[in-house]
Amino acid sequence: MSGFAFTVALRFLREGRFQSILIIVGVAAGVGVVAYISALIDGLQGNTIRRTLGTQAHVVIKPPEEAPQPSRGVAAGEALARDIQARAQRTRSIDNWRAVAAAVEAAPNVTAVAAVALGAGLALRGEAGRAVSLTGIDLADYDRIVALSENVVAGAARLAPGEALIGVQLAQDLGAGVGDRISVRGTGSAADTFTVAGLFDLGNRDLNRRFVYVTLSSAQSLLGIPGGVTNVYAKVADLFAADRTAAFLRASAGLEAESWMETNAQLLSALNAQTISTRLIRGFTALVVMLGIASVLVVSVVQKRKEIGILRAMGATRAQMTAVFLAQGAIVGLAGSVLGVSLANLMLWVFSNFVRGADGQALFAVTLPLEMAVAISLGATLGGVVAAVAPARNAARLDPAQAIRV
Repeated sequence: MSGFAFTVALRFLREGRFQSILIIVGVAAGVGVVAYISALIDGLQGNTIRRTLGTQAHVVIKPPEEAPQPSRGVAAGEALARDIQARAQRTRSIDNWRAVAAAVEAAPNVTAVAAVALGAGLALRGEAGRAVSLTGIDLADYDRIVALSENVVAGAARLAPGEALIGVQLAQDLGAGVGDRISVRGTGSAADTFTVAGLFDLGNRDLNRRFVYVTLSSAQSLLGIPGGVTNVYAKVADLFAADRTAAFLRASAGLEAESWMETNAQLLSALNAQTISTRLIRGFTALVVMLGIASVLVVSVVQKRKEIGILRAMGATRAQMTAVFLAQGAIVGLAGSVLGVSLANLMLWVFSNFVRGADGQALFAVTLPLEMAVAISLGATLGGVVAAVAPARNAARLDPAQAIRV
């Protein structure tokens, strides 16, 4: 647009100062609501995903299912198939897990891999006992998936042979602390004694009460799977492509793979519902803002008929008059978006500093990313231009002679 268009647009806006202020405030309110809700939903989703996936793998590789075996007998010299019986329940393992882990790590989107020996166990100290999930890991590899070491709140974040990491709730239940010894029973009569090296807090009482972490070799011995693991965990770069990564592993490597999106189907549905709701709010708010800008500019065309006629009589073309009102829409949209982003940041600051959970801490971190603020501002400015199209065309069609007579 030319300097003429912006000069005349600014003059028209100044002359209708009260109207201009009202519509800019209206645009700011709309932009502020969109930016605030967008940032809030993004923060809520990010916090939910961190809390949910912070303690689990994005993709879990499982042992292949064991097919039931037919029981066969001999009667009258013939082999007769009897009832097919499922195999007795036992801990299934991935025996060639190193090759499996290498194949998983080479898959697209995978950023980290860890082997895990997981099974039911019983933790004992004195007369106290609790059923637990016995988990054998290599701490360095596992930290890349779950970051267990970052959640150790007492003792040391280490796992040497004969040592265990337990949750703070389990420690309370057993009356154990750092340096105390607990007994852990695994499959059958297998049992071992461990020194508590540290206590962790994963932010979930059930997890803190249930998990006992030991070295991979110790868990293999207790679970009766020498040299094997029960799962291979994988972390992915794109969380919402985890299902495609699992499908790729199933198709290319023939592995039993399950993504967090399958495991947490209800969570995924809730996240999708939030995203759709946010988009609807954005769409309706943008529509209201555009209608507001259009209505004000329509009134401006009516009020400025004489000025428009004079400008046309002085040589202003239809294209220039169209550009004047498009410039007004752009100016209103830009001014409102800048003010609206500032308003959104103020509301987010109030939320972060004054809204607290039951523990007295902020509910979750929430900020307005720069790229989101820029995108919303550009959208509002473009919306202002689009809203000005109809009034601009009306202004361009005015007959100079008739407009001056009014």
